[in-house]
Amino acid sequence: MIATERHPDIITNMIVLFTDFGLEGPYVGQIKYAIASITPNADIIDLIHDAPRYQPKYSSYLLSAYSEAFKPGTIFVSVVDPGVGGPRDPLMISANEKWFVGPDNGIFEHVVRSDKGAKVWRIEETPTKLSASFHGRDIFAPSAAKIFDGFFPDRKALAPTEIKRFDWPDDLNAIIYVDHFGNAITGLRASNLTAQTVISFREHKFRRARVFSDVAAGEAFWYENSNGLIEIAVNRAHTETLGLSVGSVVSLRNS
Repeated sequence: MIATERHPDIITNMIVLFTDFGLEGPYVGQIKYAIASITPNADIIDLIHDAPRYQPKYSSYLLSAYSEAFKPGTIFVSVVDPGVGGPRDPLMISANEKWFVGPDNGIFEHVVRSDKGAKVWRIEETPTKLSASFHGRDIFAPSAAKIFDGFFPDRKALAPTEIKRFDWPDDLNAIIYVDHFGNAITGLRASNLTAQTVISFREHKFRRARVFSDVAAGEAFWYENSNGLIEIAVNRAHTETLGLSVGSVVSLRNS
């Protein structure tokens, strides 16, 4: 086990929250307080609190894509943790010049996969008060706050292969998130598709458009979103009209 130590080369002013907690109720507020009680000067960013509920696999594709835009040194508290209190380990990860803390349940699979130099540690530090059901507040938020202040929690190094999900594909042809407007985000990276690719779901076929204004109101299409993932959308309508929801599997072919 490696003891807590100061790392003066850690330079950051931002802690980012990525959870499936929802904004209703006390959970996000408790996470923020746990951070602020240790390091009150941190800027805390709410990236997402409606990540795919109970779905660390789907969340791993979102986290990898959406964390790319943040500057080096950013710390992510990433908690989609249906196995909280069970045998999964608490992790600290360095990847793509950023820091991630959260459970060992696959949520970091694509973050680690995207950086061959990623480093992984199991957090060994046990807080004085530890609930069985809220490790986001009791382990992950305090660990992020310590990293922000230039300290690492007690930890043990792991090989990245120890947390790998080898059977998870690089790109997932399924809906992993549906946003406020009803646009359905897939686990497919646009860089791996061509403009001629046709995406299908049941009887529906979607062709590429660059932006919403390229199609008529009510028309369905696919496009590359601002973070490099493929989205299926209906101009000025919700994709629920097509039967799409989180977990829906789509198919691809080139026209």
